[in-house]
Amino acid sequence: MGAPEKSQSNTNSMQRVKVYHLNEDGKWDDRGTGHVSIDYVERSEELSLCVIDEEDNETLLVHPINPDDIYRKQEDTIISWRDPERSTELALSFQETAGCSYVWDQICTMQRNLHFSSLNSETFHSLNSELRELPAVELTTLPLILKIVTESGITDQMRLTELILKDHDFFRNLMGVFKICEDLENVDGLHMIFNIVKGIILLNSSQILEKIFGDELIMEIIGCLEYDPGVPHSQHHRNFLKEHVVFKEAIPIKDPLVLSKIHQTYRIGYLKDVVLARVLDDAIVANLNSVIHANNAIVVSLLKDDSTFIQELFARFRSPTTSVESKKNLVYFLHEFCSLSKSLQVVQQLRLFRDLITEGIFHVIEEVLRIPDKKLVLTGTDILILFLNQDPNLLRSYVVRTEGNPLLGLLVKGMMEDFGDRMHCQFLEIIRTLLDANALSGGAQQRANIMDIFYEKHLPELVDVVSASCPEKSGNTSEGASRRIFTKPEVLLNICELLCFCIMQDASRTKCSFLQNNVTEKVLHLTRRKEKYLVVAAIRFVRTLLSVHDDYVQNYVVKNNMLKPIIDVFIANGNRYNLLNSAVLDLLEHIRKGNATLLLKYIVDTFWDQLAPFQSLTSIQAFKVKYEQCLESAGPKSTADAVDPRRRVDERALDKEEEDYFNEDSDEEDIASASNTQKEKPASNTEKEQPKPHLSNGVAASPTSSSPRSGGLVDYEDDEDDEDYKPPPRKQPEVSEDEEGELLRLKRKSACVEREQEPSKKPRLGKSSKRENVFAVLCSTLSHAVLTGKKSSGSTGSAARSIVAKGAEDSRSSEENNSSSSDDENQKDDGVSSSEHGTSDNRKLNGEESLVVASKSSPEMAVNGS
Repeated sequence: MGAPEKSQSNTNSMQRVKVYHLNEDGKWDDRGTGHVSIDYVERSEELSLCVIDEEDNETLLVHPINPDDIYRKQEDTIISWRDPERSTELALSFQETAGCSYVWDQICTMQRNLHFSSLNSETFHSLNSELRELPAVELTTLPLILKIVTESGITDQMRLTELILKDHDFFRNLMGVFKICEDLENVDGLHMIFNIVKGIILLNSSQILEKIFGDELIMEIIGCLEYDPGVPHSQHHRNFLKEHVVFKEAIPIKDPLVLSKIHQTYRIGYLKDVVLARVLDDAIVANLNSVIHANNAIVVSLLKDDSTFIQELFARFRSPTTSVESKKNLVYFLHEFCSLSKSLQVVQQLRLFRDLITEGIFHVIEEVLRIPDKKLVLTGTDILILFLNQDPNLLRSYVVRTEGNPLLGLLVKGMMEDFGDRMHCQFLEIIRTLLDANALSGGAQQRANIMDIFYEKHLPELVDVVSASCPEKSGNTSEGASRRIFTKPEVLLNICELLCFCIMQDASRTKCSFLQNNVTEKVLHLTRRKEKYLVVAAIRFVRTLLSVHDDYVQNYVVKNNMLKPIIDVFIANGNRYNLLNSAVLDLLEHIRKGNATLLLKYIVDTFWDQLAPFQSLTSIQAFKVKYEQCLESAGPKSTADAVDPRRRVDERALDKEEEDYFNEDSDEEDIASASNTQKEKPASNTEKEQPKPHLSNGVAASPTSSSPRSGGLVDYEDDEDDEDYKPPPRKQPEVSEDEEGELLRLKRKSACVEREQEPSKKPRLGKSSKRENVFAVLCSTLSHAVLTGKKSSGSTGSAARSIVAKGAEDSRSSEENNSSSSDDENQKDDGVSSSEHGTSDNRKLNGEESLVVASKSSPEMAVNGS
């Protein structure tokens, strides 16, 4: 008994809650304490959240579980929500956390079950209510049909499309009911039929669209769409199509299929753009456009393949009996026919255009451009642009082939006349395409011929229009006004743009034509116009001309003072920061960056007094700095050439000597060194008879101690960096007059030996001989340092140490530089060295152990101590 009572008390504590209600003041009111449960309520099939008062068993709360996400769990013991039916905030505060978690899980489970049951019911409904057939189309079944069409899902829409296409009498019966409703003025029925037809169109089925857009149904379908419930008054689309829309045949079309497709295309476009413009989505619009595109391709293909139709078309153009109005209609038909040809494939379109050229379409365009009708002229230029977009060479070949070039002349004339803003752009675009030298298509020779024709015949006309439309200089105002021709500024602007385009296409041809015809002077007359954008156009033209970077153009500009009008308008503009100011500064910046020295000097020397007040501008400052740099770079160069004109000649001679040295063979070096050794041997033999000069310390004089440094050591490449080094002066020991004479004779002989050794570049010593020579120097120096006297040992020791250090350093550098020499060459060098120093090696030290060196021995012998 005790255990059930304990579990019952635990359950009660888990279910014990307080009920709170949020009042109007935003405070929670306590509605009482009770026990919560989730169960079905009497007379209801919904699961509800119920709270029963623990004292009097009264119902404190009954809340049906809502499948929406309205419940919130707070602080592990509170569940709150907003009741959508009563618009009140409620909360349950649990005594136990476990009780709150249990009830929260129950609520979430109930919500999932509710969602799942609703989905199952919809699936069950869709499976059991699948469309098997459409109801009979009658006035009484219109509501059912409307519900099927408008409320069906995706699967039902596919089934509905199949049923409509299967029932061949569906639209015929629907149109019969529409006529009945219209006769009875049944507005509700007409509104339902409008929604039914709109829903069927929104199914976006190509087969259904093809069926309802047929000649039998299209007008009645449009009649059904006149009764839009969203529009207060019915539309009159059928009346407009029957009475106001007129189908004009420039030439009779005998093929009924072509006529049918033409009418169908127009009605589909009207339906798309007018009737259902506000209800169609992008997918349906794209589908309707594809239907229109397909119809156009069929129409053009059928007419293209009919050779008699094309021939009859151009025969009417040539016939003198054809009225002006009929010719206009023929031009409009040609334009539409060429425009619709875009629906064809590229190859078929190109074939069609060539057939039209063969029939003489360009002759027709020439006649059209002579007519003063602006609309007709615009249509003719549109046809030319269609041909240029397909292949520019089609028109180029015609212009080059035609005598007198009337078409190109008509285009230039049309560009100069006032045909309207859009017309000028059309003419400009056509001429630019004809002159475009950077086009990807071929026909370079044709473009060159067209350029020659344009520069020879039509360029002077364009430039004369520019100069004639500008006022004269101040002083001839009355006379200039009488000669002045009024031209729209847009025309002048297009002419400047075309001239700039010509410069960019062919700089060489343009340079000659422009300078010969004084084009630049005439274009600069635009600086006198009051329209600032025309002044900017003239400045932009000069900048484009200077971008050629041609000395002849720059000389022409300087000689004729061409930049004066530009500087004048810049000064007159003052400190106003506008497009004119920017254009002039851009021109100066272009000259500065292009390093046009001639133009730099011309501008600064001529106009600096006028430009000086604008030095605060960065571009003006940089321009002046560039000018000064040009002067500085020109000055020192000329001075250096004047001071030392032979400098470059000497440098070239030095390079020649070095090249000859490195081109010499090693055998030649050995022969030269051997010959030098043989010349030195007699001198060394006669040396024995002559008294040896001695320094004050008793050491025999050495050529290294008296000759310059350059003649004492072998000339290695590593010693080049030390050529500028100057050691501190060293005290020479006092010698007698006889000794001085002997030393002077030794110096002269040493200099002669050096001159003899320079052509052969001093035979290089091998590695082994250099090491033995360095060792001999060390031994002789040490023996000399030990045995010399105190007074003489100081001066002689320092000299020996310097010789030893320098000899060791040169031997190391010689080893590094001569590491790649062959063994044969080293052996030859060793033989030469031994022959040179044979007498010296066998010589013994005298009683004073002093170092004895032959007076005519080489400087290497002195260094090596042999």
